[in-house]
Amino acid sequence: MKKVMISQPMSGLNDAAIKETRRKATEKLRKEGYEVADSYFTEEWIGLNAGGVKNKPLWCLAKSLEVMSHCDTVYFCNGWLEARGCRIEHEAAVAYGLEIYEE
Repeated sequence: MKKVMISQPMSGLNDAAIKETRRKATEKLRKEGYEVADSYFTEEWIGLNAGGVKNKPLWCLAKSLEVMSHCDTVYFCNGWLEARGCRIEHEAAVAYGLEIYEE
């Protein structure tokens, strides 16, 4: 079974909107036979794990790249081109030969 990570815009969105986009993407990907890697870091999780971090968005990007290293495919949700982190994840996926799947 191929493992996939979801890359989605998050800036300016509330937790409910982010989770709903992830829910829909996860449902679609599972139906297609993918195992979906968890790459969503809640504020609570960040608070518990990011002690001393000066740039939390950069730290979260690094954690996402770590998750990506366990995947075969990266699924890019609509709007990814306007999201700095998603664009960096896309560049990494291309550079390291991961399969790209766009919504």
